[in-house]
Amino acid sequence: MTSIKPPGVTIMTREFPPNIYGGAGVHVDYLSSRLARLMDVEVRCFGERPYEEDAFPVLSYSPWLEMSKGSDLKLQKVLDPLSVDLAMVRDPIETEIVHCHTWYTFFAGYLGKMLYETKLVTTVHSLEPLRPWKEEQLGSGYAVSSWMEKIGIENSDRVIAVSKEMREDVLEHFNVDPDKVVVIHNGIDLGRYRRIDDASALSQYGIEKPYVLFVGRISRQKGIMHLLDAAEMIRPGVKIVLIAGTPDTKEIEEKLGERVASLDNVIWINRMLPREHVIQLYSHASVFACPSVYEPFGIINLEAMACEIPVVASAVGGIPEVVMDGETGFLVPPADPHELASAINRILDSEELGRKFGSAGRLRVERYFSWEAIAEQTRDMYLEMLGG
Repeated sequence: MTSIKPPGVTIMTREFPPNIYGGAGVHVDYLSSRLARLMDVEVRCFGERPYEEDAFPVLSYSPWLEMSKGSDLKLQKVLDPLSVDLAMVRDPIETEIVHCHTWYTFFAGYLGKMLYETKLVTTVHSLEPLRPWKEEQLGSGYAVSSWMEKIGIENSDRVIAVSKEMREDVLEHFNVDPDKVVVIHNGIDLGRYRRIDDASALSQYGIEKPYVLFVGRISRQKGIMHLLDAAEMIRPGVKIVLIAGTPDTKEIEEKLGERVASLDNVIWINRMLPREHVIQLYSHASVFACPSVYEPFGIINLEAMACEIPVVASAVGGIPEVVMDGETGFLVPPADPHELASAINRILDSEELGRKFGSAGRLRVERYFSWEAIAEQTRDMYLEMLGG
């Protein structure tokens, strides 16, 4: 009997280890490694990478400096990705599928489809039309990032949305056949993200229990200022710990610094920490807060739930598909510090409720969000797209 060789995929991404700063990078890291157990995988990513014994080919590309030489720094943020996209398709693509993540690589995927007659899959982790504050970060380059996103999505053979809400947003803002837009959620490494007793990292960062934890980029999208607005209403003796780095702009980082300096119950760690330390901080938090005003999925909530921590999160985007209100935590209206503080205090006031939410959160991620299941769904989608 002749066996049928599974298809191969070239994954294009801005972020890949060791250069990861957000949820999209975490997604690509785990998805590629799990897919490699099922099929041939190649990764093409931004930036220089140290030599590593990767389980599959990883090619890295740096910007063509001449492309943005002398340009405005905001424009450089889109001209550099354009030059990397061109470099990504310079090398022949020999797989049947190109799978691109975020607008940074969508133009490369579009070119790859034309030049090498591949099938194009795009995963949307967020959408430019729903992030108007990006204009502060990119200036007129925001029009270019929006165009790169549009040309990739509208020429895709399949578009993966990370939540049902995201799928509706894609269909609303782009000209795409609804049959081509599928929902495949983010996942979580259940072996690595779990509650641990080790708390040695807390003293290293000057943290004492009890505390409320925030993890995320310094961005308007993440609602960090709304959490600081709620800080004065949090129970006395409870600290707010921010693991917050990678600012969208220097101005928002400075504004955050000013706000933190005016509050005596906030600890700001202005960088992203080693994963092992983050897991410790998750494990010993009383509450995890996710006050985002826009969040297509919110992988950080999965991380907290996997560590058995109750979550208080905004009821936006894909978050209600992850956090079950009254079961694994509380959902609150976005940009409402009073409701945010009230929900956090309800959990702080009841250790029993916190334990109940934490246990239910771990059970939920085990049941629905393993990376093995996500990789199998992605592989099956590839096969369906290829007609078998």
